[in-house]
Amino acid sequence: MAKQAERRAATTEAILTVARRLFGTHGFAATTMDEIAEGARIAKGAVYHHFKTKEAVFEAVFDLVSRDLVVEIDGAARAEKDVLAAMVAGTQHYFAATAKGPTGQIILRDGPAVLGWERWREIDAKHFGGKLPRALSAAMEAGLIARQPVEPLARLLLGAVTEAAVACAGRADIARAGAEYARAFKSLVEALRVRDRLC
Repeated sequence: MAKQAERRAATTEAILTVARRLFGTHGFAATTMDEIAEGARIAKGAVYHHFKTKEAVFEAVFDLVSRDLVVEIDGAARAEKDVLAAMVAGTQHYFAATAKGPTGQIILRDGPAVLGWERWREIDAKHFGGKLPRALSAAMEAGLIARQPVEPLARLLLGAVTEAAVACAGRADIARAGAEYARAFKSLVEALRVRDRLC
């Protein structure tokens, strides 16, 4: 039984590794289940045994890429002086990472179209989007921003990032657009910072 579970896990990993490369390089529409099966060196029926549709494969890949992106974001934000600066650095990294290459193709170009915005947001809330409420709570605890209900503020900021992602996804100059939105997000976050009353 244990060996069967190991084989199943190994097959799933092979499928997702190949699918991630193909979706990231060629895009969802140009990738076929035949190519995924061939790359994973398994029968196409085995792919369908693990994933009922190509969309299901994509959703699993999207989840993996989102998880890995958060690890990168954490690394970029760790060196900042405080949690607000870390939020800004993390968001800047998010836009930079999703502006190019396979990550951008999967997260912004294909993600909303394949998953739909509702499902896209649900998955994002487990990863990047889920970090905002925790960061805001920490900022309030540290006295960096005024105490207030966290959820509405987090939703508003996440809405701003999501709307920026929507705008970036439709732009040909996605890198430039991402940089512009990252700067605008920094302005929003810094406006929340409590200023020294003696200044």
